[in-house]
Amino acid sequence: MEKHYLQYLASGYDRGAVLEELMAEYGNDVWNFAYFLTKRRDAADDIAQEVFLAVYNRMYTFRGESSLKGWILAITRNKAINYLKGSFIRKVVLGTGWQKEKDMEPSSASAEQVALDREASRQVWEQVMKLPLKYREVVVLAFHYELSMAEIADSLHISEGTVKSRLHRAKRRMEALLKQSEKEGI
Repeated sequence: MEKHYLQYLASGYDRGAVLEELMAEYGNDVWNFAYFLTKRRDAADDIAQEVFLAVYNRMYTFRGESSLKGWILAITRNKAINYLKGSFIRKVVLGTGWQKEKDMEPSSASAEQVALDREASRQVWEQVMKLPLKYREVVVLAFHYELSMAEIADSLHISEGTVKSRLHRAKRRMEALLKQSEKEGI
């Protein structure tokens, strides 16, 4: 359950303490979303720092019209989009490939099952990373961060209908990419 931080923002409260709590709770989500959007670890590091600096500076502007998580992820998206629009990134970096994420901790399943699950998950996320940004971001927000259609629409500043449409198209593209990957034996 998401904590409600508005009560802490009264005059005289230590904003630094609130920021530390927000970073502890949402830091991984911010970094991962920035990484999903940019496909670069160094960019995700920089963006995460920029996001929490913006959160600190705009803390009093959060009105509670969306979830706190949605608000922070919207800031993350905007910072990542700005990064991707930079001339350096367009000219030099966009051609680089995606690097593999670290594997998740194993559960109580057998070692073979854990290995198969990791490989399947890796293959799916590799295909997600091949989607155009507008589809990739709705997939990540919906399936990884489990935001509602309304929260995604609010975070991306688009209508819920557009979110549903993009999600539907992303699923169709994912099916095609996964079938192609199977045919190629990847």
